[in-house]
Amino acid sequence: MTETTKTGNKNWRPETTLVHGGTMRSPFGETSEAMYLTQGFVYDNAEAAEARFNGEDPGFVYSRYANPTVSMFEDRIKALEGAEAARGTASGMAAVNLALMASVKAGDHVIAAKALFGSCRYICETLLPRFGVESTLVDGTDIEQWKAAVRPNTRALFLESPTNPTLEVIDISAVADIAREAGARLVVDNVFATPLYQSPLKLGADVVVYSATKHIDGQGRCLGGVVLSDEEWITEEVMPFVKHTGPHMSPFNAWVLMKGLETLHVRVARQTDTARKIADHLAGKAKVKRLVYPGRDDHPQAELARRQMRAGSTMLALEVEGGKEAAFRFTNALDIIRISNNLGDAKSLITHPATTTHQSIGEEARAELGITDGILRLSVGLEDPQDLLEDVEKALNAV
Repeated sequence: MTETTKTGNKNWRPETTLVHGGTMRSPFGETSEAMYLTQGFVYDNAEAAEARFNGEDPGFVYSRYANPTVSMFEDRIKALEGAEAARGTASGMAAVNLALMASVKAGDHVIAAKALFGSCRYICETLLPRFGVESTLVDGTDIEQWKAAVRPNTRALFLESPTNPTLEVIDISAVADIAREAGARLVVDNVFATPLYQSPLKLGADVVVYSATKHIDGQGRCLGGVVLSDEEWITEEVMPFVKHTGPHMSPFNAWVLMKGLETLHVRVARQTDTARKIADHLAGKAKVKRLVYPGRDDHPQAELARRQMRAGSTMLALEVEGGKEAAFRFTNALDIIRISNNLGDAKSLITHPATTTHQSIGEEARAELGITDGILRLSVGLEDPQDLLEDVEKALNAV
């Protein structure tokens, strides 16, 4: 009934894959991928239903398990990432939870970097222990701490790189070696780098997760997430979890996210170029106490960033002199850049992590991670670079 194009042709470059990968067309031959807004599917007879359910006939059974539109999104992103399999989820946090819960059972142990988004820390510190899974948080940039934290029952390691919001870069290959020696799976949240600028699977990671809400959509329209890994693990561990607990991506959101993938390369390249210009402009300013951007030579892990990432990406962090009051004056003085806890959007967005995204982890944990009251996280959008430079300069004057 459908005709599938050359899904994931290995000769295609990323830009082509982002436009054509995974496309399925109905007999109508539509240009834009079809949106299959259906909960279920019908069968010609009872025997066909039985064959579909027992796996003899490949096809769709129920949209909580799989859906043609969602499958197109999954095929496209896995071709870009270079993964064997992918599963779309309702949100980025659903993807993180799925990746970790599918990796462990009661009595197991997880090691995670301390520098995590607040909700990710909640899963590691609070949620997993409720189900009998121990967790240890380490300084992600200190490889010796990863090694020292390994136990006989360690089954998963988890990190973000670059981290949210201080943009530390963690050595994925080194942590992957530790995970492999321990017989554990390494899960990497690759949101800040995007699949265009960092390839965790090629660096040795076992699982990659994205909040597709961010750069993949990139236009503030919908939520989504995705888990990518090898076919066996996705089939044996992830799919039963999805089937029985229901975190699957909606077909409508999958269609929107496919449209986002088509322009991902163009958007992220422009945003990255502008982010570098803003970082260079802010560096050394009298009122800027600290400036962190992975694409600059003064980044704390600059050599690693150059080796592991293909570009500095779209995010930067700046700490202004004067703490929370000064940070609030800076953000309130902005005209173009909007205050929002989202990121990766076509619109430039700024947030004060200590009172928003990382408020829940507490003052002590924030201090340990360098999330001061003066630090701000800036997600650079698609506006004219000069307009953005003038906007941040005006805000600095308000400080």
